[in-house]
Amino acid sequence: MSQYEAEIKRRRTFAIISHPDAGKTTLTEKFLLYGGAIAQAGQVKGKKNTRAATSDWMEIEKQRGISVTSSVMQFQYEGFCINILDTPGHQDFSEDTYRTLMAADSAVMVIDAAKGVEAQTRKLFKVCAMRDIPIFTFVNKMDRETRDPFELCEELEKELGIDTYAMNWPIGCGKEFKGVYDRQNRKVIHFTSNTNAKAATATQIEVDDPALAELIGQTKHSQLVDEIELLDGASCDFDMERVRHGKLSPVFFGSALTNFGVEPFLEEFLRMTTAPLPRKAGDTVIDCFDEDFSAFVFKIQANMNKAHRDRIAFMRVVSGRFDAEKEVYHMQGSKKLRLSRPQQLMAAEREIIEEAYAGDIIGVFDPGIFSIGDTLCAPSKKFTFDPIPTFAPEHFQRIRSIDTMKRKQFLKGVEQIAQEGAIQIFKTPYTGMEEVIVGVVGTLQFDVLEYRLRSEYNVELYKEGLPYEYLRWVVREDENAEPLKEEDLLLPNDAKLVEDYKGNQLILFASQWSIQWVTERNKGLVLAEFGGAKF
Repeated sequence: MSQYEAEIKRRRTFAIISHPDAGKTTLTEKFLLYGGAIAQAGQVKGKKNTRAATSDWMEIEKQRGISVTSSVMQFQYEGFCINILDTPGHQDFSEDTYRTLMAADSAVMVIDAAKGVEAQTRKLFKVCAMRDIPIFTFVNKMDRETRDPFELCEELEKELGIDTYAMNWPIGCGKEFKGVYDRQNRKVIHFTSNTNAKAATATQIEVDDPALAELIGQTKHSQLVDEIELLDGASCDFDMERVRHGKLSPVFFGSALTNFGVEPFLEEFLRMTTAPLPRKAGDTVIDCFDEDFSAFVFKIQANMNKAHRDRIAFMRVVSGRFDAEKEVYHMQGSKKLRLSRPQQLMAAEREIIEEAYAGDIIGVFDPGIFSIGDTLCAPSKKFTFDPIPTFAPEHFQRIRSIDTMKRKQFLKGVEQIAQEGAIQIFKTPYTGMEEVIVGVVGTLQFDVLEYRLRSEYNVELYKEGLPYEYLRWVVREDENAEPLKEEDLLLPNDAKLVEDYKGNQLILFASQWSIQWVTERNKGLVLAEFGGAKF
């Protein structure tokens, strides 16, 4: 095996998804701790005497104790090169999360052991299932009082429509959480608390060893023996092929806060996941071992460093090796270019790099030429990856700058934040951009927009809520056809024709009834729920 193939085979790129407050960012921190990427794990809500979590870099995140942008981190662990995409779990930031899942090869789903499957988990899971990627479940917070583990597994299967296989089984919970039973090795891993050290102290012991009953108590030992028998008799068979296609989720129990079960989970997860997955470009499948470089842009983030007013395009390398010295071809811009200041990231910290391989996530300086979904490839082999879908916003506001003298900064800021994909912006066709309609997946994005316009562009906003809840893209069969005008359509009072900043036409609706009414009365009008690509 060549050095080139070996580098790609050791790559693992995965997203961590969950409902807010399930412990996802804490789990990410512990992974970084094991990889030696950080010396001390931070707590998510930064108090004066505690560190803020490494993956939460935006000021508003540190204030609120939530992740609002997807962070990208790379670290090494036992010969693997790991790229973690720590996605925002907050329900108001789901679109950024959806797009980030397009760059991942597998997903770690973090479940709160006391709460089980929550609303946001269902949405994120749905996107993973559509992409047919492996989903590994980490049932977190076993150091607190929890629900019955059998009940949790049953709920996962019922709510998400996926089979589960418990890779390990918890012994107790809360203060009585003694460890886990490893079903593969048929041994108990007994933990001793060691919160901020690199690993929890773990002792392996056979189930039938008399010393185990002394360690965990006779009652817990008898209960464990019964539960193992029930597990072995009732659970489905472990099938790696079903895991690879997202049909069977391996389940692990542990506590990210106390480190209990985190390292065994990380090691098993790395053993079961594969080298980077291929991506589709129309009818062509681009394999990670193709020698020609290719990548796609899945995220754009402006002003990560306020001192430099910069803009970073995050790219997932799909195939080949990236060489900073070589030119690449930007399909959407139809030109060759050299990627400027390529870097790998540890949240807001960066390291300039000379090379990267399939599976890696790299950030490059963007002078304003890249958009989400753009393809970069070798000049000798041109193709375009399938587009990343745009998800319909559910909340809308009309906004303008309070100070009319700051109109230029207002438009620049709004357009830049829209290009990052955090918001979608629209205007009424055939009018200027004096007023902008903003659409978001969740209302907290309005707060982030206002915060960023004030802090980065010195613009104060006038905001007015709009009654619309649904958005549909107008599908044009003929690319050269004249754009529609409002008078060409029969629209009720609670529907409005708008354009996005790329010139696509859309209709805003206040109700499902409106959508049906417009579809029935405008023959030949085709509306789509997703923009760009369908799954």
